[in-house]
This record gives sequence, C-alpha cells and structure tokens, in this order.
Amino acid sequence: MDDLKSKYLGLIAAAADEAAIEDVRLGALGKKGEISLKMRELGGMSPEERQVAGPALNALKDEINSALAAKKAALADTALDERLRGEWLDVTLPARGRRTGTIHPISQVTEEVTAIFADMGFAVAEGPQIDSDWYNFDALNIPGHHPARAEMDTFYMHRAEGDNRPPHVLRTHTSPVQIRTMEKHGAPIRIIAPGRVYRADYDQTHTPMFHQVEGLAIDRDISMANLKWCLEEFVKAYFEVDHVDLRFRASHFPFTEPSAEVDIRCSWEGGTLKVGEGDDWLEILGSGMVHPKVLQNAGVDPNEWQGFAFGMGIDRIAMLKYGIPDLRAFFDSDLRWLRHYGFAALDVPTLHGGLSK
Repeated sequence: MDDLKSKYLGLIAAAADEAAIEDVRLGALGKKGEISLKMRELGGMSPEERQVAGPALNALKDEINSALAAKKAALADTALDERLRGEWLDVTLPARGRRTGTIHPISQVTEEVTAIFADMGFAVAEGPQIDSDWYNFDALNIPGHHPARAEMDTFYMHRAEGDNRPPHVLRTHTSPVQIRTMEKHGAPIRIIAPGRVYRADYDQTHTPMFHQVEGLAIDRDISMANLKWCLEEFVKAYFEVDHVDLRFRASHFPFTEPSAEVDIRCSWEGGTLKVGEGDDWLEILGSGMVHPKVLQNAGVDPNEWQGFAFGMGIDRIAMLKYGIPDLRAFFDSDLRWLRHYGFAALDVPTLHGGLSK
C-alpha cells in the first residue's frame, strides 16, 4: 500500500491538466484501478486480515481522492489566473459615449400648449378614446345623416348580432370630453382636452390616428371677443412672436353657432414659415360659440350660460412650428428622425423660461 500511495501521489503531483488527473483517477480508483482491485481482494481474506487491510485501503482511497480534488482545484485556479491576465481591462479608462433619449415633438407640443392655456386658467380634462356615438356625435348636435358618421370616415367598434346597445366608435375628436366634463362639473368651466383621435384617412397630412387639443370656456357673459383674445394670446405665445394677425372666416360646425375658421398671417420665405408677417394666410383651427343644444345635452342651461369652443391638430401645429414636412414620419419610430426633431428630456416648456429650447 505504501508503494501504491507513493506512486499515485507522485502521478497526481506531476499531472499538468485535467485530462492527466482523470487518467490517474481511473488508474487508481476506476473499475479496473489498482486500489479498486485491492478492495476486491478483501473478500478472500480472513476476518483478522480484513480488520487490518480494510481500514488501510479505505484510508488510502480517501487520501488519493483528496489529493485528486486538491490538484484539480489548483489547476482550475491556475487557469483562472491565466484568463484574468489575458482579459485584463483598465476600468479607469474613459467610458464609451452614451446616447440619451429625446422627447417626441407631439409630447413636447402638448406640454407647450398645456403651459400656455394653464397660464390663462384652463385645466386639462381627459376622457375615453372609445366612446358611444351619443357622446361622439348626438350630444354634439351632429345629425344622423352627417358625412362624418359614415363608416368611410369613422372607425366603428364591432357589435355581436343581437347586441342592442348604442354603437361605440374610436373617437373622431376630443369634443366628447367637453360633454362629459360639463355633465360632471356643470358651469362655469374652463378646460382644454388634448388626446388621440381616429379617422379613416392617410396621406402626407393625415393619418388614421392623430392628436387634437380642444378648448371650452363656459360662463355667463363670454363672447366671441373673449374667444378672439384667447386665440391671439395663444398664437403669440406658441410661435413666440410679439404680434400676430388672425382672420376669422365664417364657417359651419354642428356644435358651434356662430362658427369660424381661424387663419394666421404668415409668409413662406425660402420654405420657412414666418408667423405675424407677410401677405399669406394659413388656416390653423376651427372655433365658435357653443351651440345651445350642446349645452342642453350636457345638462347646462343655455338660457343662463354661454361660451366658446375651439379645436386644433397638435400634429399640424407641431409641423408648422418645427418645420416637419410629413405627418406620417411622426409614427415611423425612426431613431434618426427622433434624434433630429426630438427635445432634451429636461427642457420642460414654461412661459417664463421659453417654450422651445
């Protein structure tokens, strides 16, 4: 046994890799290993001989196993040291430049519009994007034969056969928010309602989903003069100019009477829009005095209260202010476009600090 011990401890010490360690293990402790064969000889010994040889063989086996494990661990440590030396990295070197995300122009312009109207005392109201045709059409005095109610213009939700509930639509404007807010809070009221809206249209200036902001102010003595002042102040603040000319053109909307489309004086020098100067006019929004039937449908007495409403496309005014030529690019998720037109996350628009940086 002393000879076996010396032999295998020497082979273990001389092993240069895990393959050599495995060969030594098999030669000593495998099924046909020398120590294993000695263990089998115990059966042919007398009880007295087994009492001496058995413990000695077990001790030898344990010692060889311990030596094998220690050598294997030592080889693993050596391999790790070699790997660490080869993969060494100086962590004090400058890190790679890290790109930061940007705020989408739609989000930025929504915040700009909110900041401007908040300064005038308007609160922000929100409502569901899927609404009944009562809130989207009927409550707003839009008759059943109106073209906007056709399926070629409006996305209707599927109804199972036999479902007698009122049809629901993807809202075509944020005007339903005005009805719901008046139902809940009554009058007087002063709100804007920004959000997503949906219409079946798609080209360079139209997409099936886009963004609107609508305003509503109800009180006892509000007039078109208040509407005109409010919109003038908004346009000056939004385009960051000291003077602006607005032109109100008579129009027709079912939910306002009288109704007017609003144009701004501008010029297109070198393809760049300049607001407040020039001989051109550009339509930017629709407005008017809230129709008495709309007030009545919302639970507000039209004999006691009156007010104005207006609506504009957030995407459209973003295109005008920041020179974005194609509305469809807003929804392409092109990182190059986002980096070019996006805004820094900390550039929060305020009237005193500047809307756009």
